[in-house]
Amino acid sequence: MSAGSYLERYRRVTLLALSAAYVPLAVVLYRRGPGEPPGEFVTFYLALALAWGVGAWLRSARTAEAERRGRVAEDARSAERATIARELLDVVAHHVTAMVVQAEAARYLTAAPDRLDQTLTAVSGTGRRAITDLRHLLDLLNPDHGTGHGTEGRTPPVGSLLTLVEQTRRAGQPVEFTEEGTPAPSTGSADLVAYRVVQEALTNALKHDHGSRTSVLVRHGEREVTVEVGTDGSGSRAGSPGGSGRGLAGLRERVDLLGGDFSADRRVGGGFVVRARIPAGSLS
Repeated sequence: MSAGSYLERYRRVTLLALSAAYVPLAVVLYRRGPGEPPGEFVTFYLALALAWGVGAWLRSARTAEAERRGRVAEDARSAERATIARELLDVVAHHVTAMVVQAEAARYLTAAPDRLDQTLTAVSGTGRRAITDLRHLLDLLNPDHGTGHGTEGRTPPVGSLLTLVEQTRRAGQPVEFTEEGTPAPSTGSADLVAYRVVQEALTNALKHDHGSRTSVLVRHGEREVTVEVGTDGSGSRAGSPGGSGRGLAGLRERVDLLGGDFSADRRVGGGFVVRARIPAGSLS
């Protein structure tokens, strides 16, 4: 049984060799013994074969379990890589888009030094914010990062939505912001997903409907957080990096993972609207 269970190489050769050695051994024992019937030698061989088979089954079971654990680990690594990619896209895309739009606007303000200085200051502030967010994300990826900075460290603090809106306004986007209710302490990752929905929607507004009137509505309920961001289509496409559509797809995955609803549609009269319903109290 041990041989069948732990022998990794030459299993068939070993089995054939043992069987071939058993036959002459059985013949010698039969001739020199007290005259035991041949059937007992066959029964003993079958018992040995059964023990070998049990050991081989145990080895196969261990191999299958190791392969299953390997697949689970690879799936976990793939999911973590996807999560990191979404976080990087969310952090970088919004800040870089705002910086590009602000830099494009600065080209036309050379005759207005005061406004030019304000625009360049906004670009600098946006860059600093991007660096801060990236450092925060890299800290979370550091294995030595404290265990007390898990979900709470990833979740933007209360008031970050207003900061995000103000940053978008400085990039030249008129945004009307309304926040109803107070984030509950047990909302878990719902507030983070709501933040990302607003961030991605404002990024798309800067890219595809720059200068249009934009509305942001966030409602905090006991059981869910609802978000609605829309533009009226009166703006123009900014000279900013084009999108690949991964942002909205990533948001849909985030919301679906928490059991919520997500939609992103174009309005009939122009513009677009993004809606999300995110159940509260979900764990990361």
